[in-house]
Amino acid sequence: MGDWGFLSTLLDKVQSHSTIIGKLWMSVLFLFRIMVLGAGAESVWGDEQSGFICNTQQPGCVNVCYDWTFPISHIRFWVLQIIFVSTPTLLYLGHAMHIIHKENKLREQQRLSPGGTRLLKVPKYSDEKGKVKIKGNLLGSYLTQLVVKIIIESAFIVGQYYLYGFIMVPMFPCSKKPCPFTVECYMSRPTEKSIFIIFMLAVSCVSLLLNVIEVLYLICTRVKCRSRPHALTSAENPASLSAPRWTTTEEALKQNKINMELESVGGSLDGAKEEKRLLSDH
Repeated sequence: MGDWGFLSTLLDKVQSHSTIIGKLWMSVLFLFRIMVLGAGAESVWGDEQSGFICNTQQPGCVNVCYDWTFPISHIRFWVLQIIFVSTPTLLYLGHAMHIIHKENKLREQQRLSPGGTRLLKVPKYSDEKGKVKIKGNLLGSYLTQLVVKIIIESAFIVGQYYLYGFIMVPMFPCSKKPCPFTVECYMSRPTEKSIFIIFMLAVSCVSLLLNVIEVLYLICTRVKCRSRPHALTSAENPASLSAPRWTTTEEALKQNKINMELESVGGSLDGAKEEKRLLSDH
């Protein structure tokens, strides 16, 4: 099986640079794929080749029939699946760590800049604690690795179906050379292996579904973020709204009264000015 420690350590770092759905996908990967595969696979498939028996004594026939029936062992197939599915996530982790390193250097330059002046370019993908905000180029990288994982996961599910099917049958007829005739070969514990195969298939489907949900979640979040600034601008600046300001009937009556008084005062002043002008003419 090999040591999963190095891969687990790298994948664990992705937890702080992914969404909630991404963290759930990582938990499914650790608990139901890596741990179950490491803990139960050896005991279930330990006698995979030694328990493969054919009703012939022809030398080499059993090995040829086993290779024809299982071009790759289920265990190695699932190990390759986990490695291939995890690779896009590790590439995204490398991109995220590269961005964090660049922005940490930018912050250091800002601290050491003379006179406390700030540079025009500011960090936009990470904060002081190193937490990444998935947006911009990083969002594109994250979506790309999700799409690649969906393609790889689907390819392995289809590949497993064409290689073995989803049920371990107890008997395999084989007529490959050097077998003298069509022989019948039998696999040990087919029911137990079938249960294990169905379980791993179900986990693969759950991981695939989580990836699809995460893609839709990020796209919907991005669309909402684009439409949100207009609403926030209107809410934060109510004075800029073009909605009419309604007044009550009492306020309207008071305003009319004030206008009438101003008009009367203005008329009396105009009359006094006219009378003064006539007196000066005489």
